[in-house]
Amino acid sequence: MQMSRWSTFPSYVVMLACLAAPVLDASAAEIFPVKPIRMVVGFGTGGSADVLARLLAPKLSEQLGQPMVVENRPGASGAIATERVATAPGDGYTLLLMTVGDTVIPALRIKLPYDLERDFAAVSLVMSAPFVLVVHPSVPALNVTELIALARSQPGKLSFGSVGVGSSPHLMAELLNLMAKVKTVHVPYKSGAENVIAVASGQIEMYFSSVASLLPLLEARRIRPLALSSAKRASFMSSIPTLHESGLAGYDRAAWQGVIAPASVPKDIVARLNATIGKVVNAPDMKESLLKQGLEPQTDTPEQFAAFIRAEVAANANLIRFIGLKPE
Repeated sequence: MQMSRWSTFPSYVVMLACLAAPVLDASAAEIFPVKPIRMVVGFGTGGSADVLARLLAPKLSEQLGQPMVVENRPGASGAIATERVATAPGDGYTLLLMTVGDTVIPALRIKLPYDLERDFAAVSLVMSAPFVLVVHPSVPALNVTELIALARSQPGKLSFGSVGVGSSPHLMAELLNLMAKVKTVHVPYKSGAENVIAVASGQIEMYFSSVASLLPLLEARRIRPLALSSAKRASFMSSIPTLHESGLAGYDRAAWQGVIAPASVPKDIVARLNATIGKVVNAPDMKESLLKQGLEPQTDTPEQFAAFIRAEVAANANLIRFIGLKPE
């Protein structure tokens, strides 16, 4: 029996659709963006993530030709904002300024309404920032070796501050305890500013602080810096050694922030956003602004950032398990 010419119609449709898909995808990148883009931040105004977003937004707007609107969605350690972006349309108009804390949450929450690997497309890392291990001047330790010796001689006596269980300062101090085989006491405060005041006044002996929070007190010598948390020295504090250099080989933790999008955003739009972020962050004026705040400009490819996020999730899960924190 002769086959009707219409019986092959569906196959022609499929073939034409396949041929057209790359053209449509490329066209999307050429016309993107045609309306304002939202950068969602999981913390309130004035915090480090908000400050970075507001530094980036006008520069990205200039390059993309559309307004970049910063939208603060604080709550649940950033998880509210992360969920907001996970469920947003995959058109590139809703982005998340991701922080290191986002890679800690999966190990602390039994049920999350999103999955970092499944629901997001990595765009680019933006910056990294070491924390500084500082002590009150009365602490009889001029370096990390002496601090460890002091902690071993007085188990459970020295205390460290944090901004809550699972926060970067908390995990950094617990990793120090683990690697140095010492026991110090966790004292949580509500904010980084409260921690810095607490260590400067002698309420606690030590704290892992962001650079921006402690510069005035460093200059006044009300606190003593001992080491940086990153594996490499920072260009803006090159005289301060790292914990890695100070006897804790392999110690390497830092704050970082980057941009991610919903998983369904086309790859060519991700690539354009990546290139634009790289251009903005590595511009001399932006580099200078970031370094003044103790932030190291750092960009990469979407593939590199995706691999970095996976590695951070795994490392944080291992650390949280080792120190005995239970997910809720």
